Amino acid sequence: MINFAEFQDQLQAERRTVSFDSYDITVRQLVDMFSDAELDIYPDYQRQFLWEEERQSQLIESVFLGIPIPSIYMATNADATWDVVDGVQRLCTLINYCGQDKDRERIRKIVPLKLVGLEKLSELNESSFSELPKSIQLHFLTRPIKVTVLNDKSDNDVRFDLFERLNTGGVSLTQQEIRNCIFQGKFNEFLKQQANKPLVKAVVKLKTSDESNGTAEEFILRFFAFLDNYSDFDHSVKHFLNDYMKSLIDTGPSKNARSLFMDTFTLLKECLPTGIVRGNRSITPVNLYEAIAVGTALAIRELGGTDELRKEIFPTLLEDKKLRRFTTGATNSRKMVVGRIEYVRNALLET
Repeated sequence: MINFAEFQDQLQAERRTVSFDSYDITVRQLVDMFSDAELDIYPDYQRQFLWEEERQSQLIESVFLGIPIPSIYMATNADATWDVVDGVQRLCTLINYCGQDKDRERIRKIVPLKLVGLEKLSELNESSFSELPKSIQLHFLTRPIKVTVLNDKSDNDVRFDLFERLNTGGVSLTQQEIRNCIFQGKFNEFLKQQANKPLVKAVVKLKTSDESNGTAEEFILRFFAFLDNYSDFDHSVKHFLNDYMKSLIDTGPSKNARSLFMDTFTLLKECLPTGIVRGNRSITPVNLYEAIAVGTALAIRELGGTDELRKEIFPTLLEDKKLRRFTTGATNSRKMVVGRIEYVRNALLET
């Protein structure tokens, strides 16, 4: 049975954390705001602009006709600029159609959009914005677009939730790409730098489709988060990683933690030349990675170096039956997380 009193309390508490403002903004104002860097599309988000010319043209036709289009969602930054949360396709289409060359370059478009496939305004087919009479250009530029803005009263947790719920673009963002958007700072930059290092790529083997969607950064984030807090894990990987990244947003890991990261990955590259993979597979399972990488780091830290570790057992650890039980099936519980990490640590320390 639903406890409606508790439901009301939850509803009121959660609603108070979300604060929006709504605007009707003209096409010209939106495009100018983008041009003047007053609103931004995150680099991780820009890969979403995938609409083909016909679909872009349909949006432009709708704007000309005054047909309501879905609201563009933004989030306010501390400096009063806006970040696009949902509506990348729509905004980029407007920029591609009537923006300046330098603005199109920022969304990776070189040639201005020529309208195609229009049925109601077929006279505009094969035309670009610059070819229109000034009066028609003005008609388009003054059309209002509904914009909903998450204001600065809402915290980063709310912003993350908004990205996740409203992420309806051509390619859905991964959770790490959303973190890259929300938790910008020194930690975020550190994760991106490490993800591109050959040492990391030698240890962590990813699918081609995961090489540019934040997965590598999340693997590194997992290393530091579990290294520091694995015994406090509470089932939700998403919130666990969010909380950790938020806590170090402006600093990133300590100097000692960074050094331990390098020592760990250097050792793993030496002892596991094909990476953290199991059997004849070529992709690194995330739970096995957590166990091997974090367990190894804990052992190195306990011994003060790598000389006394049982390095010879690394290949057999990957196929160890007990470790397999800790890393397959329903594994995101505190018991399983602690079990697999400490199992590797203890195995490397045994004499």
